[in-house]
Amino acid sequence: MTSAPAAAVDPTEEVVRICRELIRIDTSNYGDGSGPGERAAAEYVMGLLTEVGWEPELFESAPGRASVVLRIPGTDPTRPALVLHGHTDVVPARAEDWSVDPFGGVEQDGMIWGRGAVDMKDMVAMMIAVVRDMGRTGWRPQRDLVVAFFADEEAGGVFGARWAVEHRPELFDGATEAISEVGGFSVEVDGRRAYLLQTAEKGLAWLRLLAEGSAGHGSQVNEDNAVTRLAGAVARIGAHPWPQQLGPTVHQLLTGVAELTGTRFDPEDPASVAALVDALGPAKKFVGATLRTGSNPTRLDAGYKANVIPGTAEASVDVRFLPGEEEMVNATLAELAGPGVRIEDIHRDIALEVPFSGDLVDHMVAAIGAEDPGAVVLPYMLSGGTDNKSLARLGITGYGFAPLQLPAELDFAGMFHGVDERVPVDALRFGVRVLARLLRTC
Repeated sequence: MTSAPAAAVDPTEEVVRICRELIRIDTSNYGDGSGPGERAAAEYVMGLLTEVGWEPELFESAPGRASVVLRIPGTDPTRPALVLHGHTDVVPARAEDWSVDPFGGVEQDGMIWGRGAVDMKDMVAMMIAVVRDMGRTGWRPQRDLVVAFFADEEAGGVFGARWAVEHRPELFDGATEAISEVGGFSVEVDGRRAYLLQTAEKGLAWLRLLAEGSAGHGSQVNEDNAVTRLAGAVARIGAHPWPQQLGPTVHQLLTGVAELTGTRFDPEDPASVAALVDALGPAKKFVGATLRTGSNPTRLDAGYKANVIPGTAEASVDVRFLPGEEEMVNATLAELAGPGVRIEDIHRDIALEVPFSGDLVDHMVAAIGAEDPGAVVLPYMLSGGTDNKSLARLGITGYGFAPLQLPAELDFAGMFHGVDERVPVDALRFGVRVLARLLRTC
């Protein structure tokens, strides 16, 4: 690192500007390579880091699919490195559906509005603000810190974290743990604030169902109709009642909620489980989806004319399976699809689950407690997925910890991939303080 003059800049103020400017860079990821890519955002990140003396690396996995990685030496070289990572791509947004320009970075009503405000340019801005403060003032983490800004998370990380793990594994040498998105946010439970730290993720299988039959005229009797065959498979898979299964993370979360509310927790009683999930307010959307595997049909494609029976029909299904259930889920899906319907992977990735314990967890809990005394921290499972899945291929244990203190009434879960996505300005400032405290101590 080259020397840089110190400047009196408050990172809790700077984070607001950075978040707004990131949102104004359209990094929509359509999943088919047709989007603008992440190059402009990566260059913006590079400029912010080099401005304070850091020497990050920008690399592309394909034209325009850019990621940035910076390694900051820690004060204790005997300790394993920590990866702090985020992604700069976002899901698309239709401007006509929004009340503000989704790429305007609008600040109003104490919120920053725009696509990526919570997923996850808020955390990216927090990371940058803290790392810029390190560069200006000279403070360092105890462990080596690998700071990564990945492309393509919204399409499974093939051009981002997965590519980096497969082609540039040396970037993560010595790292054993990682922290990233969708954890550390607050919910209100029976009048008391609790923070949900993500220690597990469902696995994912984006599947293609392919049915074949006999093509023919729509006026004729056809008992080998690909559309009929596919429709039956889609209906069975979409309506399948997957059994409730409370893994260690979910069980520990609901135990904690029961203690906060003073209510009974009977894991064998669906009503007891449902009541505790409901007590989590808006976060129940996240938690409710982690009680069982889910399979949602998402696309249908067949034929080209109303009076022509096509010879093939195709559908897509988004399957999110619990840790330890992948083999069972595969067998069940094959049975539900039935004869004449072939299942192919579009994209598949692992489920994750790690204990809510250890030195890093203790420091995350302590960092929250220092900024919000009396708050409770509980583990939870994410129904979606993060780039921690890719880092797990290198043996790196990942957690979700993008700390945000949120208003109890804010539908935070609904902000992810939703219309009018927004994050409170005060939550960003809180997150910077917590993240800086964590990196100074862990």
